[in-house]
Amino acid sequence: MSQFSHVNQSGEANMVDVANKASSVREARAEAFVYMNADAIALIEAGNHHKGDIFGVSRVAGIMAAKNTSQLIPLCHPLLLSKVAVDLELQADQNRVRIESYCKLEGKTGVEMEALTAASVTSLTLFDMCKAVDPGMKIEGLKVLEKIGGKTGHWVGES
Repeated sequence: MSQFSHVNQSGEANMVDVANKASSVREARAEAFVYMNADAIALIEAGNHHKGDIFGVSRVAGIMAAKNTSQLIPLCHPLLLSKVAVDLELQADQNRVRIESYCKLEGKTGVEMEALTAASVTSLTLFDMCKAVDPGMKIEGLKVLEKIGGKTGHWVGES
């Protein structure tokens, strides 16, 4: 039977000891979607939003969030990330923006939480910048798409 890695034998929260784990290159990709009304989509598409570069600010927020994940998620290890990328794709025909994040490092623990945090905060920043035009936006579909490295090797999520 599998056990949660962040719970000790007494059932208490526990930071995993990674000292004896082998270092390897580890990568993770995550995604999220922000659904919004046609007015907000049109402003982004035209580049006419009064707050400026919506995607640029959201991207930087996601990158910063990935770098600070251990300060947000209590039992995450501080990681020396070698790469963080955030891509935003306007999917106007579906009234949404697709966000995909990518994190990479060489280390002893994975980067799924960093990729998820990057996608989350990118979504939240996009929401914050567009809420005056559409206060009813929805953020959906946050998930890990893929992870590479560590003892589980290469894992790809379901579409």
